[in-house]
Amino acid sequence: MHYVPTSSQKVTSLLPSLEVRKRGAIYTRQEVVEFILDLVGYDPQQVLESKRLLEPACGEGSFLIPAVKRLLQSIKKTQGKNSKSTYQRLKHSIRAVELHQKSFEITKNKLWDLLIQEGVPQEDIEKLLKDWLIQGDFLLIEPPFDFNFVIGNPPYIRQELLSADVLFQYRQKYKTMYDRADIYVAFIEKSLKNLIPGGQCGMICSDRWMKNRYGGPLRDFISSNFHLRVYVDMTDSIAFDSEVTAYPAITVIANDQGSITTVASNPTIEKENLRTLALSLTNQINLNDDRVHVVKGICRSSEPWVFGSADSLTLVRRLEDQFPLLEETGCKIGIGVATGADDVYIASMEELDIEDSRKIPLVMTGDIINGQIMWSGHGVVNPYLDEGSLVDLDDYPKLQSYLESQKARICRRHVATKDPIRWYRTIDRINPTLTHKQKLLLPDISGQAQIIYESGQFYPHHNLYYITSDNWNLRVLQGILISGIAHLFVEAYSTQMRGKYLRFQAQYLRRIRIPYWENLSSIQKKMLSYAATQQDPAICDEVIAELYSLSENEMDVIRSKRGSNAP
Repeated sequence: MHYVPTSSQKVTSLLPSLEVRKRGAIYTRQEVVEFILDLVGYDPQQVLESKRLLEPACGEGSFLIPAVKRLLQSIKKTQGKNSKSTYQRLKHSIRAVELHQKSFEITKNKLWDLLIQEGVPQEDIEKLLKDWLIQGDFLLIEPPFDFNFVIGNPPYIRQELLSADVLFQYRQKYKTMYDRADIYVAFIEKSLKNLIPGGQCGMICSDRWMKNRYGGPLRDFISSNFHLRVYVDMTDSIAFDSEVTAYPAITVIANDQGSITTVASNPTIEKENLRTLALSLTNQINLNDDRVHVVKGICRSSEPWVFGSADSLTLVRRLEDQFPLLEETGCKIGIGVATGADDVYIASMEELDIEDSRKIPLVMTGDIINGQIMWSGHGVVNPYLDEGSLVDLDDYPKLQSYLESQKARICRRHVATKDPIRWYRTIDRINPTLTHKQKLLLPDISGQAQIIYESGQFYPHHNLYYITSDNWNLRVLQGILISGIAHLFVEAYSTQMRGKYLRFQAQYLRRIRIPYWENLSSIQKKMLSYAATQQDPAICDEVIAELYSLSENEMDVIRSKRGSNAP
């Protein structure tokens, strides 16, 4: 027999027509579910009937069914010693919420079957399911009480898929729904608010909020009120039943105070391996487990969360206390041009049949080979005058003819529909003077920090970030950055991609700490410049150690950041 909800219990979904992925339903592998239950301490050897567990978005029961199995296993120890009915014993033990009606009914049926198999009387099952399961929007309802445990995999739903009125309600209720925050951010906020003192929230979800802009308010909320006990990077682990593009992480956040976090990365998804790892992460055994390290002070107001080894984090924090930011020393960080229609604006310099003054040599990521620029001959169409205004096309007949021939393609861009009078502008304004400035180029995505010196011949494409300076000799600066210093800071703050690739974006480059130019001696400058020219970071180790007052252990950390792929 299956439980069938009455019509009064059916709730219309706010997202009735969305496919599984679009409504954020990505199901977690059972080994990972058991791992999270172990991490929060939902242990069947304990008296679980006196505890309360919440799952905010139960889907088809990936977390809920294993949790209920543990609950039933726990009460078997006292079977016959308690005169209360199963319903009376367990009516407050579980609460699970699900918005999607079909998933809600599937979960009810699974629970009905499980409880029947476990010998729970049918009349108790009916009452338990009525109390345990709530169909509705977790973000817009209030559970009847707070919980010892909150577990789950919150939905991944982009804001643009929500109706305006629902998004407005979420923003009114949840201060962490900031900027372009995904809906899972609000789920985490509310889940934490539903914890009793000492309660623990164990979740697996995207790690983007831990470092990026929209996650700032949630990080601040956690830093001020909670304790990040456990963090497990799951980027390269197969954590879900289907392939996903998200970069997941497991967090255990407790409603208490503390600054110590146990950290692990990309565990093998195998039952026994995860069981022993959970014991190590929760300090239940002392295995000297090399899969686990302890980090202090990850949560600092709204600052991005910095993981990595304790040695790396300690060094980052010390350098942040003692040295200025890169841009405070007279450097400028920017990104190359985005056109919105590269197939129109970018082509071979020789094949671009426009006035010579309207095309600029362009360097692209594909032109960078083994730390050197091997120019492919591409150029970018420049519709701007040096002072920044758009050219009058009547003054450049070849340019006018070329752009008019591509007008249909160009005008499909958002920037053109928004400003039809200036339909031929690129998304980013081109500043021709940048072409002739010396600069350091850094590809956006890379496994190791690539810092390429460019003498002033090319304009960078939008997948390249650049550093310019009126204060620094850029060869000297390049010597500092290739030493491992750049990678140290970017690795600390960047969101990591699969294969351990990092994003060398402006927001992370701005975190780099260097000394002031005037604090370098002439000998140090010469050595760093030579090291950069020779593309040999090991040559400048002595200078880097002096500049940053690095101990031998700290130098080992810096060297480790260069990796085998460093230039």
